[in-house]
Amino acid sequence: MTSPTEPSSTPDFLRHDRPPVPDVTVPRGVQPFHLQHKPVRGRLVRLGPLSDALLTRHDHPPAIARLMGEALALTAGLAAALKFRGSFSLQVKGNGAVPMLLADCTDDGALRGYARAEPARLQAALAVEAEPPAAALLGEGYLAFTCDQGPEMDRYQGIVSIEGTTLADMTRHYFRTSEQLRAHVQLACARTAAGWRAAALILERVAGEGGVDPALSEEAQEEAWRTALALAATLTEAELLDDALPPARLLHRLFHAEGLVLDRPRPLSYGCRCSRARLASVLTGFPAEDLDHMAENGAITMTCEFCNIDFRFERADVRPGAGRA
Repeated sequence: MTSPTEPSSTPDFLRHDRPPVPDVTVPRGVQPFHLQHKPVRGRLVRLGPLSDALLTRHDHPPAIARLMGEALALTAGLAAALKFRGSFSLQVKGNGAVPMLLADCTDDGALRGYARAEPARLQAALAVEAEPPAAALLGEGYLAFTCDQGPEMDRYQGIVSIEGTTLADMTRHYFRTSEQLRAHVQLACARTAAGWRAAALILERVAGEGGVDPALSEEAQEEAWRTALALAATLTEAELLDDALPPARLLHRLFHAEGLVLDRPRPLSYGCRCSRARLASVLTGFPAEDLDHMAENGAITMTCEFCNIDFRFERADVRPGAGRA
């Protein structure tokens, strides 16, 4: 069978084959939970081997890989709250060494992401600090969270300025200012003996209805929230990233005395959605002179930003305004 990255006798708009990317699924990638009759719900995200499959597609320095891993875990955790079919994305644009950071996850757990670096700025940042924090890499700019419910529905997007040192700080700032939602966010990503691992713990303070004990006073609800935060603060990065510590056991360690209820876990998978048909459709939107400029030795090469795979198109086969995929 012809590789989907190469030209063939089959028209490009019919070629929706998956490119040669890792086939990785983590069955219990997201473990939702709540504390019975208390105003606390959350998600524990463990990407496991999916972290390594996603992060090693690009040859990024450890500081960027760590930032990207945190973004992937965060996005997977927030996407798990979707009540509709669609996708949730995190996008950060700044003026630093990493001017673009993007991660998105569908409602069924297909996860992907990429980071774009400016080599000169990155070299300067790494010269100052071997492991610069997110703020030093991203610089000044904005953070956007987007819910996309498909072409027939309006997209919802919340945007705030980059505030804070870490990506977790920036996310908490977003929740405070854009959603007026009290939340705890803890992110971790590191290279372990088994490869890259990324994880997240997200807690949300829910309103006083919908499963909260009606006899619980506002003061008691606030105390339950403070207790949950104090318990979450005892969680270490090593515990978050430990493959040998199952999510259910980890959550039991933290919240067993607070009425922990585990909800149905959700899978996560390698989710790049590129195809020859999709990229061919993009090419047909360019005018002929731009296509000629892109061509080298009679061929155009397009690289998927997410999976870092090259697709080659014969220039003679690409026609501006041709049928879209």
